Formats: sequence, C-alpha cells, structure tokens
Amino acid sequence: MAWRSLVLLPFFLAAVSGNTVPFFNMTVVYVPEDLELGQHAFQLMATDIDGDPLTYSISGPDAFYFSVDAQTGNVTLRNSLDRELLPKFTIIVKVFDGKNEAVSKKLTIIVEDRNDNAPVFQYLPYETSIPENMKLNSIIYTVFADDSDTGNASKVSYSIEEVIPDSEKNHWLFYILPNGSVVLNGSLDYATNTFYQLKILAKDGGGLLHNVLTFQQSSTYLSLTIRDLPNLDPRFLNEPYSGSVPENCSLGTTVLTVTAVDRDTGVNDEISYSITNASVPFAISATTGTITVSGPLDREQLPSEEVLLEVTAREKNLDIHGKVAQASTMVAVMVTDVNDNKPQFYRCSLPSCDFSTSAQNNFRGNIIEHSSSRLPVSNLSIVAHDPDKGINSNYELYLQGPNASAFTVSPTKIVGTGEVQLLVQDPSSVDYEISHVMVVQIIANDMGNPMDCCSTATVTIDLIDSNDHIPEFPQSTYNLSVMENSPTGTIISPNITAYDPDSGVLGQITYQLLPESIRKIFTVNAMTGAVLVQNGSLLDRETRSIYYANLQAKDGGNLVGTTVLEITVLDDNDMAPIVTGSYFISVEEGQNVRTQIQAIDNDEPGSRNSELGFKILPGPFSNNFTINATTGEMHSKEPLDREALEDERGQVVVTVEVYDHGVPKLHTSVNVTITVGDMNDNAPMFLNQSYEFSVFEDSPGSLVGEVEATDADRTEINSRISFLLQRGSGSSNFLIRSSPLGRGYYGGQLSVDPDVSLDYDTLQQKFFFLVVLAENTAADNMGDTASVSVVVHILDINDEPPTILPASLQDVHVSENGTQQGLVHTLVASDPDTNHSLVFEELAVTCFKGASSAGEVCWDWFVLAPNGSVLVNSSDIDYELCDKVVLTLRAEDLYTKKGNRYSQNETLRILISDVNDNTPLFLPISQTFVVVPEISPVDLQVATVRATDADSGLRGAITFSIVSVVLVEDNGVSRPFKNLFKVVTAPEQDSYVGSIQVASNLDGSLKGQYQVTVEAQDSEAPAHTAQTVLNIFTVDQSYRVRLQFTTTVDEVQSKSENIKVALTTVTKAGVYVAAIRSIEDTRASQVEAKSVMEAYFVYSNGTALDVNQLSVLIQSDPLVLAELVNLGLAVIGPGEVVKPTRETELIGIIAGLAVFLLIFILIMTLVVVLTTRSYKRKLSAMKALKVATTFSPAMAQQGAGIPGTNQYNAEGANPMLNLSLDPSHDLGFHEDSSSVASVNSLDENTVNAPEDNNLKAMQGKAQLTDPTDEEVLVAALNLKDPTKTAYINTTFTTTDL
Repeated sequence: MAWRSLVLLPFFLAAVSGNTVPFFNMTVVYVPEDLELGQHAFQLMATDIDGDPLTYSISGPDAFYFSVDAQTGNVTLRNSLDRELLPKFTIIVKVFDGKNEAVSKKLTIIVEDRNDNAPVFQYLPYETSIPENMKLNSIIYTVFADDSDTGNASKVSYSIEEVIPDSEKNHWLFYILPNGSVVLNGSLDYATNTFYQLKILAKDGGGLLHNVLTFQQSSTYLSLTIRDLPNLDPRFLNEPYSGSVPENCSLGTTVLTVTAVDRDTGVNDEISYSITNASVPFAISATTGTITVSGPLDREQLPSEEVLLEVTAREKNLDIHGKVAQASTMVAVMVTDVNDNKPQFYRCSLPSCDFSTSAQNNFRGNIIEHSSSRLPVSNLSIVAHDPDKGINSNYELYLQGPNASAFTVSPTKIVGTGEVQLLVQDPSSVDYEISHVMVVQIIANDMGNPMDCCSTATVTIDLIDSNDHIPEFPQSTYNLSVMENSPTGTIISPNITAYDPDSGVLGQITYQLLPESIRKIFTVNAMTGAVLVQNGSLLDRETRSIYYANLQAKDGGNLVGTTVLEITVLDDNDMAPIVTGSYFISVEEGQNVRTQIQAIDNDEPGSRNSELGFKILPGPFSNNFTINATTGEMHSKEPLDREALEDERGQVVVTVEVYDHGVPKLHTSVNVTITVGDMNDNAPMFLNQSYEFSVFEDSPGSLVGEVEATDADRTEINSRISFLLQRGSGSSNFLIRSSPLGRGYYGGQLSVDPDVSLDYDTLQQKFFFLVVLAENTAADNMGDTASVSVVVHILDINDEPPTILPASLQDVHVSENGTQQGLVHTLVASDPDTNHSLVFEELAVTCFKGASSAGEVCWDWFVLAPNGSVLVNSSDIDYELCDKVVLTLRAEDLYTKKGNRYSQNETLRILISDVNDNTPLFLPISQTFVVVPEISPVDLQVATVRATDADSGLRGAITFSIVSVVLVEDNGVSRPFKNLFKVVTAPEQDSYVGSIQVASNLDGSLKGQYQVTVEAQDSEAPAHTAQTVLNIFTVDQSYRVRLQFTTTVDEVQSKSENIKVALTTVTKAGVYVAAIRSIEDTRASQVEAKSVMEAYFVYSNGTALDVNQLSVLIQSDPLVLAELVNLGLAVIGPGEVVKPTRETELIGIIAGLAVFLLIFILIMTLVVVLTTRSYKRKLSAMKALKVATTFSPAMAQQGAGIPGTNQYNAEGANPMLNLSLDPSHDLGFHEDSSSVASVNSLDENTVNAPEDNNLKAMQGKAQLTDPTDEEVLVAALNLKDPTKTAYINTTFTTTDL
C-alpha cells in the first residue's frame, strides 16, 4: 500500500516581530448558482491569535463575481454565476492585521448546481419513415435530451403528450421508454394514416431553484412518415359483374369487361387477368379484362344457363410476404335459349333427376286389381323433360296402345320438365283374373318443333292381387291372473297367437291391446303375442281386482281379429290395518276402564292378510292395562287414582298396535286417551310440622309470619284451603288471613292485631304458643282440617350501633395476577342488641405503590360482601401497579330502630405480594460500540447493556449471558465465534448493567462487525428471558497509524495525554494507543526519530481514520499542528502493510512481471552501453597511472591514487571491478574516452565539506519549495545529521563508473 508522510515544519511557528500573523481556516466555499445579485455568498473568516482587527480583500481573474466588506469579511454576489459555464474557480483572499505582511491564500469557489436548465433535445429535427408492417414493440426512433444540471435535475424522463392525428386509438399507438426510445404499441396501416406527428415531452427529475422544488421541461415533435408496402390484394371495381349471350352466337363475341386496381395506392402495381374455371367456353384479355366467347355454346349442355366465371386479378410483383397478391370475383354470364330440342322420357323422380344421362323408352309399374278411378300406377317413375326454356319447352302428352282405354295420362301438357303418371280410368278393366300384365305407350309431342317433334315411352303394368282374409284366434276368451304389485315386465301369458291364411306381408300379424287405457297397466309383445305387466305400481287388488282387455291381431293388409282377455289380480299383503273411530274416554277416579278397539284390513277377506291382532305398546301406563289379542277388548287392571297422575288435565294415553298376519306383517297404532275425573278425597297438609316466628314489640298490625299448606286434590274447588286460629291463650292478639299461592297451595299470613300493642317488658313470657287450623272448603266434604303449632317470639327494639372487631382488621396478604381467588378475609362485627342483623358496607378504596398514590387502578380488584367476606374480584391484580390497597368500611345493623345504625369507619389494608410475572426489558442503546482488536486485552469492556425487571426482590434480579457471537464481514459473509466475549452483571439503582468484555484475544485482521446476542434472565422460577443484539464494530489493522516522535519513549509516554488531547481536538475522534516503543530504523523516513506511537482514530459510529485522512485534518489546523510539533511529532505514516487480497496479489504479480521485464530490458541496454564506456575509461586510467608513477612522492599524497576515487589502495586495484591493473597492458581503447561524462555519484568529489552551512541551507530550501515532496520534514531534520568529513584528491580528476 502506498503511504505518504506528513512533514511538520517547526519554523511554521516562528514569530514575526513578536506578533503572530493571521491565518485562514477555509480552503473551499460553496455558492449556489441561483444566488441573486447583492445576496450573501459566504463569509471570509481568519484567525488572529493576537486579536488584532482584520481587513479583508479579494483578487484574481475571477474576483469580479464578488464584493467583499473589508471590515466584516461578508462576501456578496456582484455578477451572476452559472455552474454550467464555470463550475469551479479560484480567487485570492487576503487578510491584513495592520502589523504584519498581508496573508493571502487561494480560496476555491465551487458553484452549487440549481435546477435552472430545462432538458434540451439533441440532433433535431426528429423525423423518420417507417414501413406500415413494422412489428409490435419495435423501436421506431430514439430521441435524446440533455440536461446540463446535476443530480436528479439532470435525470431526464420522457413522455408522449400528443399524437397527430388525434384519436383515442392513436394516443395508445406509441409509447416511449425511459431511454427515449419510441416504441410501436399497435399496428400501422398506410390506408388509414400515412403520417403521424408525436409531441414528446422531456422532463427533468426536479431540483431546488430559489429554494423551491422546480421541475423543468421542454418538448419537440417527432414526424413519422408511413411507407406503403405491397401488403394488400387488388380490388375489383363495380362488382358484381353479369352479362348475357345467345347459345347460337359466333366465337369472339364480347360479353363484358372487368376492372381491378391495386389497393396499395403508394405502389400501384401492374395487374393481369385470368379465368380460373376449367373448361368454360369463355376467354379473358390478360391486360384489359374483356371477356369473349371462345367456344360453341349449347345452353342445354351447360350445367346451368347461368355460367359463373371466376376471374382472378394478379399483381405483377410479389407482396411483402413473398406471396402472389391477387383477388377473385365471380362473373355471371346468362346463355339465352333457342328451341332446338324435343322432349324425352327419364326414369327418375324430381328433383333428383339427371338429364345428362340417356333418355329411356321402356318403363314398368304395378297396381292392385280393381283400384279406384284416378288411382295412379305404383312404382312408376317417369319424368318428361325438354331442355329448352320457356315457350320453347312446351309439349303435350297422350296415350296409345291396346290398353290405352283403361288408363289416362296426367298431366296432358308440360312446360320444360314434369312428372308423368298413369291413372286408372276404367277400374273394371284392371282385373288380375283377366290379365296379370297391361301395356300402354305415352307420346310426348313438341308442337313448336315440327322437324323433330315426338318421343314415345312404352309402359308395362303388373297387376297385384288384394288382401281378402282376416286373422283369427283359437279362443274367444282367455282367463289370466297376476299378483298385485308385480314388477314391470312380469309375463302373464307367454303367447296368445292368431292365424291368417294370406301369404307374404298380408299374412304377417302384429298384436296390440285395446282399449288404449289398458296399455298403462299391461302390454303385449307385438310379434309373439306374449302379455306382460307394463306398470306394476298400478296393480292394486284393493283398488281393482279384475281387468278386461281386447287383444287385437292385425295382418299386413290391416285386417284385424280380436279376442277377450280376463285378467284377475291376486292379493298381496300390502294394506296395513285401519283403526275405525277415535278413543277418548272419561272416568271418575277409583273406577275401572273398559273399551273395544275397532279395526279393518282391506286385504282379501278371509285370508291371513286381513286377519287382525291387538297389543299394547310399551309406555308410561302400559302396565296398568291389558287387551285381548284377538277381539281388541282393553280394560284397566285396577281403579284409577287422579292424584297419581302428573298431567294437569288428568289424562292417561295408552298406545294400541293393530297388526295383520300376512307376510310381511303390517301394523297400525292408535292412542287411547283416558281422562280421570277428580274427587275430594284428600285433606289439607301443612308444609312444616311447626312454625316459629318473631315480631318486634310495639308493632300493631305487623306481619309475624306465614304458614303454608297444600291439598293433593287436583281441581281448584277440591283443593281450596282457609286458615283460622284455634282459641287459646294469647290467640286474640293475632289475626290470620288466607291467600292462594298456587293450585292446591295456600298461605296464611299471621299478623299482630292492629288494635293490640305488645310490650316486651310487661310480658312474663317473651313468646306466644298458637294453633293454626287449615280447613278444606269443598262443598261435598266440608270439615276436613289439619292443625300446626306456631310459636311467636316478641323481640326487643334495636337501639345500639354495631362494632367491628379489631382482630378482623389485621393486614391481609394477597398474591398478584389472580393466583388467589374467592374469599381472602372475613370481617367480624358485634351488636349488643338482642336482635340485630349486621351487614358490611365499603365506603372507599385507596391504591398505593410504595408511599405514592396509584390512582384508581385497584378499585375493582376486591369486593366487600354484606356478610363481611372480602373477595378477589379481578385477575388483573398487579404488584407492579399497586402494592397496597386500603379499604374504608363500616358495619350496619339492619334491625336498628332507634339511634345510629352504623359503626365507626374502619380501614382494612390488603398488601399485594409480588409474583415473578415480568420479563426483563432491555433499555434502548443510543451509543455505537467499537472494538480495536489489537489493543483489546482480555477483560476489556467493549460494550454495555442495561435491563430492568418490574418484579421485586429475586424476581427482578437480572443475570446477563451471551447467547451467540457472529462476525458479519464487509463482504456480507457471517462467521460464528465462541468464547470471544463475556458479560459481567452489576446492579444499579433501578436497573442492571451487563458489561460486555473481551474473553479471548481478538483477531486484528478481521473486518466487519460483531453481532453479539445478549440474554437477560430473572432469578426466580418460572424464569423469564429476553434477548437483544449488539453491533460491535471492529477496527482492523489497516487503520493503525504510526506517529514518529523525535523524543524518547519515556518522554512520549509522559506527554501521551497531551498528545491524545491534541489529536482528539483536531480529529473529533477517539484516540486508541496501541503501543509506544523505540524505533530501530529511521533510514526510510530520513528523520532521526527516537520513538513511535501506534494508534487508531475511531468515531462513535464505528468508522476510523486512515493515515491520509489524519494528515489532511492535522494540516488543516495550524494551531494543533504547532502543538504536536512542540510535543515532538515528526512523521505520520501507516501502521503496517495490510495483507493484500487474492485479487490484489494477482494484479501485483502481473504488474511486477511487466515492470521486471521492462527493467530487465533497460538494464541489459544499460549494461551494454556502460560496459563499452567502462573499458574506455579503464584505458584512460591505465595511462593516468603511468603518468602518476613519474611524479615525486613529495608532490603527491602517500599511497598510490586510484583514478576516479577518493580512496587509496596500495595494491593498485580498481575499487569498482576489484581487478588488478597492469600498467603495461594496453586495452586498445581511445584516449579521448575520458571526455565522456560520467554517471557515477562520485563525479562531484566535494561531499558535505565541513562547515558548509550555505550548502545545507540551499538543500533544505530546495526541498521545501516542492509541495509534493512527502519527505519535507525528513529532509529538514537531516540538516541535524553530524557533519561527515571528506577529502579531496587534488591529483586526479577522472572518475570511475
């Protein structure tokens, strides 16, 4: 990896005249191009440590755009900006503090883009022509509009705003793609439109203009010309075509002319004509379309007098599909008739006659003897035909021959074609016994053609014998039987046949049943005479037991004979018994019941099918009755009791089944309803054996109590009860009144006599013993009574308030979440009165959480019952919302008559016990966690999590654990790790803190972020857990920066905090020091560095600074730069070489091979050149050596001088080649080789002469003037190197290689 060093120049901090010059902190400003003239553009800001007043100015070729306020540095716009013309320029800004020289600096002005340009269409105009057969979705044309703005404002979108000609169809005929390509979306037709014009709109993506979101747009037109292609067939004009010509016309006669044109008007191809019909006596001109007669015409030989010619018009050239473009039309030519044919006879029937065949002269038919007059001869198909037309086809018919008088011909005149019939004229002459065959001739005479007028047809007539016998049955009546409900198709009789002596068809017999209505039930086989069941569901003996039918036999001549069928229907057990009458019986209780069940069965009388039986079906009262199975007589087993019946109406229902003895057995059931009347046979009965009541003293007319009695009788009059008091001691103090409570159920309200006042204190006994009588008032049995004893206690009046016992007001503990239900506590109260009824009343509910009010959250958690029971009323009791409920309550004496009826108000505390019902909750994490693996020792905290649990005690104590650790690398690959991190749990005030610490050494070469899943679990069963995922960003070694210092390790360590503060100030990043150690090799940096600090600069979001970014930040702040130089900082460089990736290695290898090949070629070239020069210089050196040997030792330094060096060698060896030189050996090189310039570094023999400070200053100045030199500070520090001693050889001036 290439690296650069930042050289810090100590002399930047030199003071001038004791006053520091001001400096600018700004290098770049941004100005929007839509800034209006006179508006603020930017602010010049310079820093002067001394606080001197500053004066600002600007200069440069482009300074005319701005005006600056010299005192404030406020820069305003003087001339309009246009980013598209000048996106960036530089001006010189100056600041003067009045004491030092004015400081100037180049300031870069970057003009910010605004959406002030509309898209501009390029390469106008847009026009093209396209064929009409262009395929769907083809790209027609591509337009392009350029927007010189940037960002979204330069993104151009296209749309088609208008299509001319304008129509609904044309609007959807085209669409445009985002890249400006116009696409065909339908089909084109030259015949419909030959030209389209599309209005295309280009619109940018919008951007700010004068701080308003603005969209710019422009439009242009795309002209499309449709090219006509030969894609349409030709078309005939003036269709349809028709003409006429007589059948005797001459050849070449013109009939008519057809005309066709090319529908592709833009092509208008040449057209030729032809007749595609085969063998027609007509021809057509290929060029003009004129149709003429080309052969003899005989109308009668033509298939039709109207000849249809199929004429085809063909274009000369093929169409775009490579096919022949053609069209056809039909031409009707009518051939008119001439009378040139006589009538002929044909054996056929109209309309299926074929008159193209030969005519016939002989025909044969038949007729039954003695047929009626005008009856035609059968099987005779004669058609007379004259092929001429109209009046030319008129002819007459008449008969000739020996039997012509027995028949006549019909019709006698025909026009063209007609069927010919022979009709009987004399039936008596048509006699089979006289002659079996008769012959006549039919003459057809064409009266309009005397030259060839007539045709003759001979007809032979066969006579047929007639039918004179009828079919006869052997019996006049047949007796048959069939079972009712027989299935359809059941054979009743296999065959009943008749006889007919006629032969042939006349003797063939068919059978059918009469009348027609009988055929719904029975049918007969038409050929065999077998009788069968047609519909078995209609065979019901109970409906009809016998059927009569006529069986008819018909021969081939339709003569019939009949016989009678008597069909008896046999009985089948298909009728269930029928119960006659209904059975509703009324009887008084205590009596027996007797009745007779009547039923019938419609099956055949006297058979098992109609024999009946009776039985009682199981039911609530079936055991109380019995029935005679044969006669159906039913009676009760014992007298009936009305009170034993639950039915209010006193009804008993018994179900009786009536069945027959057929197979299968059929049955019917009937209900016998018996109503039992009630009798007053029960005395009243009290519900209790005795009664005990109490009543307060001094309460005239007060209700004491109520006695109750019942009467088991079921009617109201028999169960009516009245109450009265039996005379006795104290009975006069009370009254009793009867009232009905239900049927047979009465109450007696006992009360104090309104005129009597009982005094508790004057009574010796505090009670009265009474006897109450219950009497049945039924008229028929008056006097049935019952008695019961009643004790009435006299009560004292209540006048003391109740008191709640303190022992029942102790604290109550209840667990949350409805774990306790129902009763949790019982309150107890007392009252000194002899008669009291205490109830409890809740007055208020107060909710507390700790010492604070919890509002109304607990108001419905508990309920106080009147009896003092404290009940849980809700399953939503929550300790976390409220841990103490205070009930304010009191007791009330319901019997209090005088004084205070309420106790003092008391409070009951209900303490809510906590239950582990809350899951730990992680608190939100706002910071970003970063780990630098290289400087992250074991137990180092790298992240923290916080969680709370609303439960108390151990239930809310949280323990953290690490579930998983996954490294998500920069390339998206995830890698799981184990035991990299651990977590230490510590409690805080209201939460628990989990410290995520390093558990093992981290790999510093890994890049990405660790996803650490942390789980929080509380400490009491059932335990609850929650999880969260922490992202810990890792900063790899590629971000390690080496800071070289000229001070020792100890000095750097002692000043490390100051160094870190300065670095943090300039970078705003966290500084992580990886190591501070001494430096061993400083040759690469050319600085005498004594120590190096390796550190990482990491931001809170996980990003880090590399060496280049750090260098830029330090250079941008001169104050911090000066401070760091004072602290000894010399060089900033990368920490270590990052291991290259495989792709980088491969690129490096290829580049290395290329460089190596280039260097090798250069070296080989240089070796050849330098070797040549070397040998020339060796020759010069040898000659110099010879001359040197002639000098006296006093004139030279001690030791033999080696040419071209500052060294001396007694052996006389060349220090470059390490070869001994023989002065007497002539190598043969030219002497003038010494004039060639040497490329050796020793050409300058004066090397760093002592005390040559001017030279060092020149070198340092030369290095500093190049701002691109990365070793400026190194070169400057080299000036501190100890001066090296050098010697000048005054004897020799030649140099070696």
